[in-house]
Amino acid sequence: MQTAFEPLKIQSLKEACVGRLEQLILSGELKIGEQLPSERDFAVRIGVSRPVLHAALVDLDSKGLVQIIPRRGVFVSDFRRSGSLAMLGSLLGYHDGNLDPAFTRSLIAMRLLVESETARLAALNRTALQLAEFHTLLDEEARAIYADPQAQTRLDFSFHLSIAIASGNLVYPLIINSFQGVYTHLTGVFFNRYCGTAVAETVRRFQIQLVEAVEQREAGPAVSIMTAMLNHGALYLEKQPVPGDASPADKGELP
Repeated sequence: MQTAFEPLKIQSLKEACVGRLEQLILSGELKIGEQLPSERDFAVRIGVSRPVLHAALVDLDSKGLVQIIPRRGVFVSDFRRSGSLAMLGSLLGYHDGNLDPAFTRSLIAMRLLVESETARLAALNRTALQLAEFHTLLDEEARAIYADPQAQTRLDFSFHLSIAIASGNLVYPLIINSFQGVYTHLTGVFFNRYCGTAVAETVRRFQIQLVEAVEQREAGPAVSIMTAMLNHGALYLEKQPVPGDASPADKGELP
C-alpha cells in the first residue's frame, strides 16, 4: 500500500524477480518440497537472465523460502520451519502492504511479549542518561505529532528502541531493530490515519506515563502502560478512522 507520504521506490530486476518468486511460493502455486526447474530453463520461463535468477534464489534461500542443494537443485521450503526474520517483509509485500489480520495479530502478540518485558527491565535498569533521552524524544514528538506522520513514525520507533536499550538486555534491541521495516510500516499506517487526532495524542500520553513509571522505577505499572499502549495501537489499526474518534484512553480508562 503506497501512501502520499512515502517516496516512490524503483525495483531492480533482481528485486522484481524476488517478488515474483515470493508470490509464487506464498500463494502455493509452487508447492512445499517442489523442485524448481533448472536455472537456465526457469530464467527463460520468467523472462530474466540466469545471473538475475541466481541472485534472487540466493536471496530466497537466506530467507528460508527455498533451499539450494549443490548438485541436486533448488527446492521450495516450508518457511514456517525454515524462515528467518527477513520473511516478515516478504509476507507484508505478498499482501501488497495491506494489513492482513492474521499477520497483524501475530506481530502485535510478539510485541506484547517482548516489549512488556523491555518496559519492566527498563524500569529496573535505566540510567540517568537514558532517562534524559526519553524526555528528549517526548519533546520532539510534541513538536511533530500534529504536523508530520513520517516524523512521528520515526520517533515512535526510536522511543520503543530506546526502551529496549534501557532494559540492559543486549538481545532485545537487536530484535526490535530486526522488525524495523515491518514495525514502521504498521505504525506508519497508524500515524497516517490518526496524526493530529485524539487517537494519536493518546499514544503520546501513554509514552509520558511510561517514562514517569520508568523514572520512578515502577516495573509493574511500566508493564501495564506498555501493554495498554500496544493494545491501543492494535485496536485502531483494525478499523477505519472516524473523524473525532475517541479511544478508551480518552474516556478516562488509562491505567
